[in-house]
Amino acid sequence: MPFRFALHPLLRGLVLPAALAISAAASTTASAAPEAEQKAPPGKVAHPEPAAAPAKLDNGKSTNALIGLLPPDSVTRHDITLDGHRIGYTATAGTLELRDEKGEPAARVFYVAYVADGQAAEKRPVSFFFNGGPGAGSAFLHLGAAGPQVLNFPAGNPTDGANATLSANPDSWLRFTDMVFIDAVGTGYSLPEHPDDAAKRFYGVKQDGSAFAEAIRIWLGRNNRTRSPKYLVGESYGGIRSIKTAYALQTEQNVPLAGVVMISPAIEMGLLDDRDNPIDDALLLPSLAASAAAASGPVSPAKLDEFYRYAVGSYLTTLANAPPQGDAADAFYGKVASVTGLPKEVVAKERGMLSVQAHDVRSRDGRLYSLYDGTLSIADPYPEGIDNGDSPDPVLFGFGLAYGNAVTGYLAEQLGFRTDLKYDLLDYGVNAAWNFKQDGDLVARSTPDLRKLLALNPSLRVFIANGAFDLACPFSTSRYVVEHLPLGRDRIRLKVYPGGHMLYTRPDSRAALAKDVAALYTRPAP
Repeated sequence: MPFRFALHPLLRGLVLPAALAISAAASTTASAAPEAEQKAPPGKVAHPEPAAAPAKLDNGKSTNALIGLLPPDSVTRHDITLDGHRIGYTATAGTLELRDEKGEPAARVFYVAYVADGQAAEKRPVSFFFNGGPGAGSAFLHLGAAGPQVLNFPAGNPTDGANATLSANPDSWLRFTDMVFIDAVGTGYSLPEHPDDAAKRFYGVKQDGSAFAEAIRIWLGRNNRTRSPKYLVGESYGGIRSIKTAYALQTEQNVPLAGVVMISPAIEMGLLDDRDNPIDDALLLPSLAASAAAASGPVSPAKLDEFYRYAVGSYLTTLANAPPQGDAADAFYGKVASVTGLPKEVVAKERGMLSVQAHDVRSRDGRLYSLYDGTLSIADPYPEGIDNGDSPDPVLFGFGLAYGNAVTGYLAEQLGFRTDLKYDLLDYGVNAAWNFKQDGDLVARSTPDLRKLLALNPSLRVFIANGAFDLACPFSTSRYVVEHLPLGRDRIRLKVYPGGHMLYTRPDSRAALAKDVAALYTRPAP
């Protein structure tokens, strides 16, 4: 899950307190361990000497007292049954040490790796996962989409995080790839050695990509996986992160990739700001329309295409010209209202340029709808109206936080990684400190790096998954980027699923996503 541009690349301009860091308490858990895991023997944990022990404060180098709370790496044995086949695997929860240009410790990067038994390293893919934000830990993809366990929300009330439960994940990607989930520095359990220098060293677009590339190169070397097919999987701002990391792996670490998977990605930040930008408004409209149409039943790909063509056609040209007047305005606002399901007076007030931050756009009939899924709502705490920035998002501030609670208990109780540290699921301090600039651009661009990657690596394949009802990273932004690439479009697949930003919270979409990604991994190289 990402934030939105301005603070949080998901929150379309919503300004949140920079000092607020939402984290999971280290002593809580979501549910009991599922029966499908922790075999041979249940709960047995090995604690080998880690390759690099946590830095000690008495060495005169680290200034982060929290480093001492990181335990040694924990290695556990498990098995899971997927599609009727038992898969035994080893889980490692631990840290990788990053060093600066002088060879001094710079950060401890937390990761969880799952490696299946009895696989040939040169044939078995390995995938590296990360979320976005910037400032989000990897628990969302870990326990939401691909890991051996999945966090399930009540079917009758998907916004109820208090009653979320963990169980074996029938759609785990372990069926077709080994997996390494990595927390960015400043998130999860990943810590900078020198917090005062962390923003300069890690909290920026290029620095972040280089840090991830270094961590991946270290893991590959330590685990004898340099010959394995390698993939990156990023969600939300993780789309930008995956492109920047892929480019850093190629150019800085000598590690070419087999593929990149982007889930609900932010690819070009300039397409995610709906303030006085007709193109961005047009790319948002199809997700608003799909969210409204979903109230009447499934929304077909043909219907999504219809919404897209209207948005980049007559809707966009109308916005780009002088605002319509008289009968023309009445017809235009009426059409937009019918497509989006919003009251015509709200559409007219916004002059057809619909900001999903506006309270009267998000609030209808006493319900407050989410930026992350336009079909999900909670009772509006301020149905009489309130300043836009004070309306809590049902996902960001609600059930999505259950992932922090769940991962804390899972890591401690099932993977043997116990610590008094809190797991920083969403750290707004990291987000507020983020430097989005690069190479003179006020907001770093990813498409130029994607173009170069597709040219430099003729076998690189890209899969992009979007949720139809995602108002934070609308599916149309991905389509727009792909359609405007001058090369490599035949190696990129874009698919839109029923769901929002975290499309995998819907079991059917999670299963479909796993099936589609498996096909990408098993397809012969071009």
